[in-house]
Amino acid sequence: MRRAGKIDDNQTAIVNALRAHGASVSITSAVGQGFPDLCIGFGGRTFILELKDGSKSPSRRRLTPDQVKFKNAWQGQYAVVETIEQAIAAITKEM
Repeated sequence: MRRAGKIDDNQTAIVNALRAHGASVSITSAVGQGFPDLCIGFGGRTFILELKDGSKSPSRRRLTPDQVKFKNAWQGQYAVVETIEQAIAAITKEM
């Protein structure tokens, strides 16, 4: 049985900021197998974000092998973010 995935220390703040910005947010960090931490709906589009904690050392912010595999196979929008500002930018930039 898979244990619950670890969540990044910044996850709650980023989720709250995205919701305050008007986005719907589903936390998917427990899915596993490299699936990103958040699924976001905003402006009629869907975004997936992998969160990394910018306060950690670079080696602790690297994508895991499963995350790299998922990222390389995914054909939709995908972003790795460390801050609230990066998360907002990821969902508001023009396609």
